[in-house]
Amino acid sequence: MSHFSCEDEALLQSMLRQLLQSVKEKITGAPSVECAEEILLHLEETDENFHNYEFVKYLRQYIRTTLGSVIEEETEKCTSAQNQGEGSGYDTLAQHVTKKTRESKEYREMMHSLKNVMMVVVESLINKFEEDQMRNKEMQRKTKKEQRSAYYTDNCSDSDSSFNQSYTFMNQEQLQLLVERLDPAHPKEVRQEAIQTLCSAPPSDVLNCESWPHLRTYLMMFLSDPDSTFSDKILRFYAKIFSSSPLNMTRDIYTSLAKHLELYFLSGENCIPAVSDGVDITNPEIIRLLKKVRLLNEYQREVPSFWIRHPEKYMEEIVESTLLLFSVKREQRQHVSPKLLDPIYFLALLDVKAVWFKKWMHANYSRTVVLRLLEKKYKSLITASVQQCVYYFESCKSAVDTTSRVKVLPQQYSSSNQKTFYTGEELQYIYFVHSLCLLGRLLIYKQGRNLFPTQLENRKDFISLTDLLVLFIRFIYCAPTCPKKTLTVHTGNYSPSVLVTEVLQILCDRTECTTEFLYTNKVIDVLLHPIRNLLNGTEVYINCPETALIQIADILARIAAVEDGLSLLLYGGNMNSAKKDRAGASSIEERTEESNCSHALLRHNWCMSLTAAHTIFQFTKKLLEENISVLSGTEMLPALKGAFIFVCRQMYGTCEGLQVLIPYGLHESIAEAWKKASVLSERIPTPVPGTDSISSGNQEPQNIMVWEETLLDDLLHFAATPKGLLLLQNTGTLNECVTFMFSKFSKKIQVSGCERFGYGVMVTQMAATSPGAVALQHSGFIKALITELWAVLECGRDELRVTHPSSTPVDPIDRSCQKSFLVLVNLLSYPAIYELIGNQKLLNKPEYSLREVPTNVIDVIDRLIILNSEAKIHSLFNYEQSHIFGLRLLSVLCCDLDTLILLESQYKVSQVLLNAQKENIVETSEGPGNFIIDGLSVERNHVLVRINLLGGPMERILPQRVLNKGTDPYPWPMFSSYPLPRCYLSEATRKTDVRQDGDLNKLLAFLKNPDKQLVWIENCRRQFCKIIKAKPDVISGIILAEIIEKFVLHLSENPSECYFSTGEYEAADVNVKNESLSSVQQLGIKMTVRYGKYLNLLKDDAENDLCLVLKHCDKFLKQQQTSVKSSLRCLQQGYAGYDWFASSVFLIMSGDRLKTLTFLQQFSSLLISAFLWLPRLHVSVHLPTDTAESGIHPVYFCSAHYIEMLLKAELPLVFSAFHMSGFTPSQICQQWLAQCFWNYLDWSEICHYIATCIFFGPDYQIYMCISVFKHLQQDILQHTQTQDLQVFLKEEALHRFRVSDYLEYMESLEPTYRPVLLRDMSNIRMQST
Repeated sequence: MSHFSCEDEALLQSMLRQLLQSVKEKITGAPSVECAEEILLHLEETDENFHNYEFVKYLRQYIRTTLGSVIEEETEKCTSAQNQGEGSGYDTLAQHVTKKTRESKEYREMMHSLKNVMMVVVESLINKFEEDQMRNKEMQRKTKKEQRSAYYTDNCSDSDSSFNQSYTFMNQEQLQLLVERLDPAHPKEVRQEAIQTLCSAPPSDVLNCESWPHLRTYLMMFLSDPDSTFSDKILRFYAKIFSSSPLNMTRDIYTSLAKHLELYFLSGENCIPAVSDGVDITNPEIIRLLKKVRLLNEYQREVPSFWIRHPEKYMEEIVESTLLLFSVKREQRQHVSPKLLDPIYFLALLDVKAVWFKKWMHANYSRTVVLRLLEKKYKSLITASVQQCVYYFESCKSAVDTTSRVKVLPQQYSSSNQKTFYTGEELQYIYFVHSLCLLGRLLIYKQGRNLFPTQLENRKDFISLTDLLVLFIRFIYCAPTCPKKTLTVHTGNYSPSVLVTEVLQILCDRTECTTEFLYTNKVIDVLLHPIRNLLNGTEVYINCPETALIQIADILARIAAVEDGLSLLLYGGNMNSAKKDRAGASSIEERTEESNCSHALLRHNWCMSLTAAHTIFQFTKKLLEENISVLSGTEMLPALKGAFIFVCRQMYGTCEGLQVLIPYGLHESIAEAWKKASVLSERIPTPVPGTDSISSGNQEPQNIMVWEETLLDDLLHFAATPKGLLLLQNTGTLNECVTFMFSKFSKKIQVSGCERFGYGVMVTQMAATSPGAVALQHSGFIKALITELWAVLECGRDELRVTHPSSTPVDPIDRSCQKSFLVLVNLLSYPAIYELIGNQKLLNKPEYSLREVPTNVIDVIDRLIILNSEAKIHSLFNYEQSHIFGLRLLSVLCCDLDTLILLESQYKVSQVLLNAQKENIVETSEGPGNFIIDGLSVERNHVLVRINLLGGPMERILPQRVLNKGTDPYPWPMFSSYPLPRCYLSEATRKTDVRQDGDLNKLLAFLKNPDKQLVWIENCRRQFCKIIKAKPDVISGIILAEIIEKFVLHLSENPSECYFSTGEYEAADVNVKNESLSSVQQLGIKMTVRYGKYLNLLKDDAENDLCLVLKHCDKFLKQQQTSVKSSLRCLQQGYAGYDWFASSVFLIMSGDRLKTLTFLQQFSSLLISAFLWLPRLHVSVHLPTDTAESGIHPVYFCSAHYIEMLLKAELPLVFSAFHMSGFTPSQICQQWLAQCFWNYLDWSEICHYIATCIFFGPDYQIYMCISVFKHLQQDILQHTQTQDLQVFLKEEALHRFRVSDYLEYMESLEPTYRPVLLRDMSNIRMQST
């Protein structure tokens, strides 16, 4: 209201007139002024059309605009207060917000402004009232003289005289008489009076009269009349019809107007200016023409909102008449004559960005018709648009001057002056913008893309979709720019580069578009053309290169954010075809036979990625080093660096992209740039309250801080992959990155523009490593998570004012706690658990305050899991729900055997649970009675069985957690002391050795008589593969021990197969007699021996032998360990977990200590030992120093990294499921591999897994995990839907999985991936990190 113009006053007067006219009868019937006021005050209650009045709509919009922010703010405050348990003192939220809004400053100012404005409007209405009345009486007298018939006059609003205009209702005879008076044979005055009468008649009567065909002809004639009086009145009549009549009436008016314009342009009598002459919009003839086109265009924009309610033929008539008009091409009488302006130029002047076409293409209802007509009849319209884009590009190229810059188009004008003349060049540019927007919208849809290729005039070649995209991209760096101080058609939102970028962004966001024509080498080459020139030092023909490069970077980032686009950048177009070949094979045999060529191609691509990604990485590294002279020192350099780092981020945030990036050391360059920015930001003075320490004119300090945060964000995204996390750790910036991530997480800031999910994946990756877990702890992330969990679990909704009573939780973990539960599961991997609780005692306070909130993992265990005192129980508001939450968490954590042993050794978890079960027994006079069956006792029973029994899916039976209906709700026996009831143990069967098998004897013969090394190894592998596929049960027990023992012996004797130098070690028991084992190792030994006895593999005295084996292993491996300085708990002593591989070998050797030690010594020289035997490389001298000090094992940064990469390529649905769940394949695989699949596979399958990796190589460890995921695919997808994927993967054994069933699948993966996998696995000694 602060800028109240004459137009606003007239608009308000019109709306107020309409309101008063509508309530005229009610007001005039009131007995007094007071009653009339009362009627107006209660009008909303009595008038059903109240909300349809324009004046009411205007007031509503004005209030929303003025007070919207105030209302939203008060609503948020009130809602927040309710969530925190603060009573508002009001019955409803609406009352509170209304009161606060009416008390606000904005409300008072609005009312003051509104009163002032309405006083002016009302005063004007009063002043004009008498004039309007006199004019109305004069019109009525004149009408009575001319028309002998009686007319009924009804006042209604219209755009001409809003308050007092009349509609004159006429019958058919009167309309016929009126049409006759419009005949050109009548005098001008008669026709003018007839037109005036026609304009006052209801449009519906006119359009439905019998004489309408003749009237339509006359109206078209009047539109062409040189006298503007006629054409203006007819246009006004058309506008009235468009605004007040339904489509079945307006379509005829629209088509007649379009036909008139078509004839106007085709006629040689009309003076249509040439393109080169420009357009003077003060010319009366041009003004009339623009009015007609504008009316046409306004209807084009409005009609899509309601034409779906009418028959399709009506819409088709409108569409066809429009396309016919804009396809008009006036024939040139002479080839040398200048080109005349076509209708499309005038439309482009009024609708530069082709909004009409955008609206027509929005809905499938109209889009289908438009595209069908374009294809069948009016393809020339599309061809002309393409032609205009080509013409404009060629004109830009020809405008390059000697300074290697694109010339500015000569026509410029000041923004302060009204533009009245458009030059030919400006008209061409406006038409170009219109064409660009039209084509951009067309390319979105498949039927639109089917219109290509198209052939241009005077050209033999065709323009394909890719050619058109290439043309668009070239506009980014070839289109002209203008000086900043002048406003031209090339500035702002009409800049060619901006428009093209918008089109490309829309196309990039539509997968069906990109895969069809955007993801091609030709398009990528054009995008990278200026970048390659800058890298090569070639002269670059770009105006504002920083802006153009930023726009190119934006497109590249969107391409890299999609899987197919990423593959194109990393491997070129050949990778896509190879993938299609691979996907098209229906069986393994077909894939193997047909893929000889594609596998060679894939090996080439995996090992030597093509140039697109390389070019981007090289350019980004040079930008960070400021090693490009053309760009150095510019103000936009930080923004340009950030844009290209973001492109790289889309690539190095994936496993395959990181592989290409590693040789460039981009992580080091980004870290170095951050350190420099951090030093500069530290020099910025701290803002003092009440002072403006940073002047508004100097943005450098803010820019430095933004740049510092941008670099931290870029570094943070290295943590999206296992190997990237290692690189991040080695830059020394992990803690700062995690702190920055927590800051963004707390503020609920989106990860990035191209990222659909949150920080779950990165948090899970970090939590799988010791340094990552420590960084999460120091940042405050874990504290915030646990505090939020406690608020939901304990404080919850009970503190709020009860408006809707909360339902009693039915699930063991309420849905409100589910998210916090899953985040804890993601967070508490064994490396994280060991760093966060290792060697720490529980608080076990004698008293806990009700307001004492846990802040760390120790507190969670103390308050929710190990409830061994009355004080802990009484400190919980929701004891049963909270304790069940803790027991469920314990159940998941103990699936990791290292975590189980740690918790048991430190806190005696099983004894605490047994004591709790004992307290749950009903005491009777005769002694202990039955167990009380409740949620807690059932959950404790399940956990006790889970943590005290080792075994695969067929080796142990876990009790259910649910109660059954009937007399026996829980058939599983409970217990409060050991041993466990026998019903939880499956019967173990000892398999006898079968040595009479021919294939087995052949394998044993190979192993006893090694021949030429390579041939011998291949023969052994082939024979082993044949046996395990056909008769997997044969390879077990003593036979398995003999096979792997002899195979490893021969490999260790071959220098070419020995990867590690182990040195001499004498396994004499006297050397380790004084060595001690940790409580974790001792507990692990007891569990191993118990499992071995169950399998009938060990004797009673096996525990001592296993102790000696582990002592020898510790001593042997310490000889190959280096001393490291680190605050990480896992690096303070020996290997933090239990040695599950050595225990597995001990069981395979049936408890033979000497055989086990001999095997492990020989095995330790092989590369496979680095990945099967995790303690082998703990702080090993064989690793680079920074890798050894990182606390991240090669199984994580190498095996798990490639598992994720292969999973994405082979099982994309499974990979996406992990990503959506915020969980990572690397974490669960690290758990599986660290404990050699104990508790997940039966013992026979564990043996086959170990033997397969030994015989075939370390890469089969990766193929094994991919096979497991393939086996679980349907379950993974299902549990992603139920949002418990991580719980399923950790708790559930691998039912019905057999290594022999998937060995053929593993073999099919080998030719494709082995070259890269073995190369990187072999390079762990020399990782360039």
